[in-house]
Amino acid sequence: MATISTPYKIKNLELINRIVMAPMCQYSVEKEDGIPNDWHFVHYVSRAIGGTGLIIMEMTSVTPEGRITNGDLGLWSDEHVPHYQRLVNEIKKYDTKVGIQIAHAGRKAEDANQPVGASDIPVEVLPEETKNGELKPPRALTNQEVKETVQQFKQATERAIKAGFDTIELHGAHGYLLHQFMSPSINNRTDEYGEDLALFGEEVIKAVKSVMPADMPLIMRISAIEYIDGGYDIEHAIKMAKRFKNAGVDVFHVSSGGEGLPGKRKPANHPAYQVPFARAFKEALQTPVIAVGKLSDPQVAEATLANGDADLVAIARGMLNDPYWGLHAIKAISKKVTPPVQYSRGIR
Repeated sequence: MATISTPYKIKNLELINRIVMAPMCQYSVEKEDGIPNDWHFVHYVSRAIGGTGLIIMEMTSVTPEGRITNGDLGLWSDEHVPHYQRLVNEIKKYDTKVGIQIAHAGRKAEDANQPVGASDIPVEVLPEETKNGELKPPRALTNQEVKETVQQFKQATERAIKAGFDTIELHGAHGYLLHQFMSPSINNRTDEYGEDLALFGEEVIKAVKSVMPADMPLIMRISAIEYIDGGYDIEHAIKMAKRFKNAGVDVFHVSSGGEGLPGKRKPANHPAYQVPFARAFKEALQTPVIAVGKLSDPQVAEATLANGDADLVAIARGMLNDPYWGLHAIKAISKKVTPPVQYSRGIR
């Protein structure tokens, strides 16, 4: 039996298959109020119809100032909750589970009047990677503001649970705020959050776990390595992850980079190039992992699962290209699939 189509369960999260839709920002909140609109409704529901086991909605900010752009989703207000409820309820009609990626962009907040971060170290990016061609220098959060941010993560989690999400993912990768605190190259603080690089992440995890149901799993996305010169290697990431696991993380979603312009070490561009990172996390932590990164070929995704490198595979660009990637992948591997009855004449 094909591994990709087998069910998977962790705590109370029961998935119909091993396919995850990776979170991908849509930058489509036209009213700039953080509320999902018809674009998000069609975008996510179509992937549920398309056979995805778990959809993780895009990076959703805990504050207006913590968005990458003003076109991003947010969960900083109770007014957001019913709009997510409508979306979540529709997704679940197709036996798909749904999570949400909660985050703060930190120094990578492009539209903030004054970006904030773990420290005042600016981020280098290519001009074409930003809306305005450059990013403003950040201001270091005060110690009190750090503690307030922990509470903002907690409050956003409470709202996500009210909206009906099945799981929560914390974004601790790609140079955003949680990553900024755990990175020796980015965090130059002299208080306890600089002396202990895992402390901020640990406090955020404990805060969100305190309001999550005991049987709801917490996922954390993490960059296994950095690509800037002098950036950390996988040993540091695993050291951080061990602390995060003990604080309450149940699943690691293993990516890499995103913290700045690559130096001598460049990210690879071949299929499954990040899978060895996922395997290393799985072996070191004895924790379920989600692999991501150029897994759009169903055979590559199946091999990643069947070889035991990861428990789940996250598909990003492949699902932008094909909303029904899940159904098509299962058909390609197992030679049979059960699509929605409305599509049974075309996908079978």
